[in-house]
Amino acid sequence: MAAKQLIDVRARSAAPPDAVWALLADTPSWPQWSPVEQAERTRDGDGDPEGVGSQRVFRTGRVRNEEEIVHFEPGRALSYRVIGGNLPLREYRADVTLTPSGDGTDIVWRSVFRSKYPGLGGFVRRRLRGFIQETADGLARAAEGAPPQSA
Repeated sequence: MAAKQLIDVRARSAAPPDAVWALLADTPSWPQWSPVEQAERTRDGDGDPEGVGSQRVFRTGRVRNEEEIVHFEPGRALSYRVIGGNLPLREYRADVTLTPSGDGTDIVWRSVFRSKYPGLGGFVRRRLRGFIQETADGLARAAEGAPPQSA
């Protein structure tokens, strides 16, 4: 069995947690502040359309990723697992935590997964780490009202 891979990225926003959360928990907004090109919610969650049980699809280039929200704590934490798509991984889960820090917010985005193919875990981890860091940084800036940066 392929070894577990860990990605742990951090970003800091001058915006309060509620402003960061408003974007993080709004699937259609992701193409405005992240490298994701298309995002749509395909199933509403229980209690909140973006909450636990909701499903969403993200597309970037030829990559298609299907996710399900498994933890939803408004203003504080969002967790999801990959349920489909064409990334070479399995058992993927990400936990995004927002923590008040001074007048702003610390964002921690932690992902754990296994590669579908032995020997590719490190490569997939390095590629995903850059993508996730760009996503976290874009979230932080967008919550501050800053325009997105080009990669």
